Amino acid sequence: MEVTEQQAERVPEKGAGSTGGPMPGRCSYFVQRKRRYCKMIVSEGKKLCGEHADNGEESNNRRRIPCPLDPKHTVYEDQLKKHIKKCNSREKPQPVFYVKNINSGSLDLDTCEEQVSLSSLSKEDLQNLTEILRRVTSGLDPPLPDRKLCHSALQEALNDPTNGDTASKHLKQQASILGHLDRLGLLGTSHCFVEFGAGRGKLSHWVNLAIENAENVHFLLVERASTRFKVDGKQKKSTFERLHIDIQHLSLDEVPSLAQKQLPVIGIGKHLCGAGTDLGLRCLVQNYSNLVKEPQYKRLKMDTGELKDNAEDKAINTCPVKGIVIALCCHHRCDWHHYVGRDFFQKLGLGQKEFGVFQRMSSWATCGSRTAGKVLIENEKREPEETEEHDLDLKNTDCSLEGVQGLALTVEERENLGRLCKLLIDHGRLDYLSNMGYTASLEYYTEPEVSLENVLLIAVPRL
Repeated sequence: MEVTEQQAERVPEKGAGSTGGPMPGRCSYFVQRKRRYCKMIVSEGKKLCGEHADNGEESNNRRRIPCPLDPKHTVYEDQLKKHIKKCNSREKPQPVFYVKNINSGSLDLDTCEEQVSLSSLSKEDLQNLTEILRRVTSGLDPPLPDRKLCHSALQEALNDPTNGDTASKHLKQQASILGHLDRLGLLGTSHCFVEFGAGRGKLSHWVNLAIENAENVHFLLVERASTRFKVDGKQKKSTFERLHIDIQHLSLDEVPSLAQKQLPVIGIGKHLCGAGTDLGLRCLVQNYSNLVKEPQYKRLKMDTGELKDNAEDKAINTCPVKGIVIALCCHHRCDWHHYVGRDFFQKLGLGQKEFGVFQRMSSWATCGSRTAGKVLIENEKREPEETEEHDLDLKNTDCSLEGVQGLALTVEERENLGRLCKLLIDHGRLDYLSNMGYTASLEYYTEPEVSLENVLLIAVPRL
């Protein structure tokens, strides 16, 4: 629908913006979706930017067309060739550590079943699937309780009276993750920490503060999206390197700094979403082959959480990944093709169809109607970089009580089934790590009041 220049210049409604008109020197087009004026700079004597010129009388009969590289923006037709050469959406040379789909798993599976919504399943199908879920999870060990740790590096920040509720929750999670790293003996010299889904890099920031006197420490921050307010530039002693790449295509073997320094790797992540966890695990333990000569590592006793020196074992552990500590998140975003636990599912007599249903049902664990409304209201007040991805997923259609037709379940029953789905998916990851030579466990690392996604995946090489 065309919008006249007069419509573009109208004053926004109450609450739409802090001013009654466009900023000086900026476009006069009012963007309905954002409820504010466009902030693009205009040419001298113009009222509209090039993107919105067609909506007024300033186009001079020049036709704007969608950019063929990214139709979200437009370009003058007579300048298309020039624009394509400098468009930000143009294909750029890939870094040397880009290997397409290296961590994807089997993308060429013989069968590719289309996912169906839970609301489309019959009552009988859902009842059968919930019975199967309860049966296959009855013998699985739940996450270890009472593993809410802390670290002195965050004590001052935790006691800061200016912290808001959101900041305090983030700090408590980060403090517990650092506590677990410390318990495993992973906070020391000569390490490379690889933070998957790094975002602003705050987890690496706190790890760096916790080992401020350590020598030869390197951080690789893996994040595919552009991120505001990064903390990388604030680091002084350790080296912080940001890799703008999807984990799916990351080959750690080809990262020049990692190949040069030959440091043992520690994989970390705070709420590594859905399939990102599977991609990260495969990246670390299956496709990273640089062997590092390192003295024997301390062994973790998974039943007590105590460390034990392996003094009698004189063998040298050459595993390049010394440990993995990842806070899990958003199981409903997992993908069968990327999932590392397919063999585990198949040993239980389950396949892609059951995985697809359990994957979607897992969202029930974190979006009960008792808390969803409150969290969503709080999220509206937060800056995007402060909002947890799983909080935003409360708007997922399968979270509503109306999402399952004919199956009478209380909120508590739905949440319990969701937790069983998460447990099943996570045990597939434990099985994968065990087969790859690791001792792995699931542990509750914070209270559900701090984060509904409160399970930590921990793995160390099996000696």
